[in-house]
Amino acid sequence: MLVRHGRTTANATGVLAGWTADVHLDDVGTDQAQVVGQRLAPLALSAIVASPLERTQETAAAIASAQRRTLTVTLDDRVGECAYGEWTGRALKDLAREPLWKTVQARPSAVTFPDGESMLHMQQRAVAAIHEWNERVGPRGLYVVVSHGDVIKSILCDALGMHLDTFQRIVVDPASVSVVRYTRDGSSVLRMNDMASDLSDLAIARRRRTSSAAVGGGSGQR
Repeated sequence: MLVRHGRTTANATGVLAGWTADVHLDDVGTDQAQVVGQRLAPLALSAIVASPLERTQETAAAIASAQRRTLTVTLDDRVGECAYGEWTGRALKDLAREPLWKTVQARPSAVTFPDGESMLHMQQRAVAAIHEWNERVGPRGLYVVVSHGDVIKSILCDALGMHLDTFQRIVVDPASVSVVRYTRDGSSVLRMNDMASDLSDLAIARRRRTSSAAVGGGSGQR
């Protein structure tokens, strides 16, 4: 399962936080994290993985605290936010006037942020992390990755067999849940940007499966 972190002060004010330290959930985001934790509470998770940034750790902690057994959140840099370089900390309304903005919207596979990372590299590292975690949790594993919107969108593109340039067609809201099932035959996207549905059926589906590689995915947008 891919969970985007709850709303932050940067989200609320339209700032591209990126890897900025000390960006925390605001009051709305804290409530969102508690809600998603309760939604996932009926599921006996095999692991909780999070980006190392504060906002994802805070969301992951809420998910962990709602579980019946004690789970330690594992941090993985590979599901961390895209490195936006010189764009980090700037207002989105100002970035929208940058020439590169149009390429980000239309052809993200061609984008490398000034003094930052390419969006293609972001996708490659995140997808590699997901496949490694699938192997780690095993064929009956059910785990959560708490990440960021752009990262989650890139993972979903890969799972859907879509080119990264279709990236902006996908919406991933704060505290939303997206679910990908990985098997020997490939991947199936079961949910995208899910904000309210009953997730307990995922536990029933897992008990019925005998040969799937994982239900996995992880998390966020900025």
